[in-house]
Amino acid sequence: MLKRLFLLWRMIFALLLGGFIYYVFFDWSRFKDELIETSTSPNGIYTVTLYRSNGHATTPIMLLGELQFNDAIRRSKKIYWAKGESVKIEWLEENIVKINGTVLNVPKERYDFRSDL
Repeated sequence: MLKRLFLLWRMIFALLLGGFIYYVFFDWSRFKDELIETSTSPNGIYTVTLYRSNGHATTPIMLLGELQFNDAIRRSKKIYWAKGESVKIEWLEENIVKINGTVLNVPKERYDFRSDL
């Protein structure tokens, strides 16, 4: 009886820990506070969607850019993470996008302000 109870508590702890790890490291939905702009590539293959994440008093306002694949069944990809409030998206070519002055070759490249020191 005691072994079953101990096993039950271990399983509950493992589920809670797994949920916490998923929320902290893999769940980007908490950063999608406000949809700012959506832009589709000239050939219609890609769509870039930018969201504003308001960190309130503790963190600055962040921008999250997500690349969606329109013609294939693929998961969306996070391609842009930067500080800022406004955004300007411009497609230079069918697979090259310029977001706030940062040029990205999609879907290969991504920008994260934390690694651009």
